[in-house]
Amino acid sequence: MATYDMHALVDWRAFSQARAELGANFVRILGYFAEDGVKSLERIEDAMRNGNAASLVIPAHTLKGEAHQFGAEPLAECAAAIEAIGRHCVENRYEPSEALEHVVQLRPLFNATLALLEREANPLVDRRQGFGRRVG
Repeated sequence: MATYDMHALVDWRAFSQARAELGANFVRILGYFAEDGVKSLERIEDAMRNGNAASLVIPAHTLKGEAHQFGAEPLAECAAAIEAIGRHCVENRYEPSEALEHVVQLRPLFNATLALLEREANPLVDRRQGFGRRVG
């Protein structure tokens, strides 16, 4: 299983901007991202197992856009790569075998990113001992 630099998984400025723009709806929409993300992952993995490039495109595109909304850039980039490979394979009538590396990375990346986003969005988390602050 890959390890991720937790500080690099989320652009916290974009996250804060989304939080400010969505206001009271933020936690609910983050919940939709979690639900939709799992569905997109399942569709992408099924498409990969079936060698169906066309079926990779829409769920990867959806996941890419939703990840961008929350500042989850590495996740968005992985989904974008799957989408691009899917489109290229459809246009050239190839099986999407070159997407396999990205598809394998996608679920652990999604899970790690979602855990970070949900932890940060939790109103019960005590942020007084956050990054760069002295305890004492």
